Amino acid sequence: QTTAPEILSDFSSKNLDYWVTGWGTGGTFSGAGKVIKQARPDTKIILSEPTNAALVSSGVIQEEGKTHPSWEPHPIQGWTPDFVPKVLQGGVEAKIFDEIVPVSGEESIATAKKLAMHEGIFTGISGGGTCAAALKVCEKAPKGSVVLCMLADTGERYLSTPLFADIEADMNEAEMEISKSTPHP
Repeated sequence: QTTAPEILSDFSSKNLDYWVTGWGTGGTFSGAGKVIKQARPDTKIILSEPTNAALVSSGVIQEEGKTHPSWEPHPIQGWTPDFVPKVLQGGVEAKIFDEIVPVSGEESIATAKKLAMHEGIFTGISGGGTCAAALKVCEKAPKGSVVLCMLADTGERYLSTPLFADIEADMNEAEMEISKSTPHP
């Protein structure tokens, strides 16, 4: 109820060529996507999902009460449960999206780490997945295109997940030296 109006307000006098989103329940995609598409029909709505849990792009109809046959476990928490939620199905049937851009769990984790290291953006695996999909869109989009992706989670929820599996709990020597250089009261 608030996401689409906020986007439309922020881009009221600006171009918005692509809006990229993943899906969990499908609520943001279906709700915000519908409003954006109605207000700005030229904006391309890009839906992303894990490569190994490509439920929407499989085209297979969901059997109620069963695990979707295209679903496999993936590390993108908050995205793509083992079924197609009804709210998502409604958005798919309404043809809200223009394209599906799949991303792997590995790409999502790597992109989340790059966002933290190079941009100071501490997001989770699904944020990394959304950004990875947006970067793929940017590779194909015409020069000067405006691409929006929202990073809807924070990295602090993922400290004990594969996102940080390769980061040691204790500081190494270089990190200790940096710590010593910080004034302590």
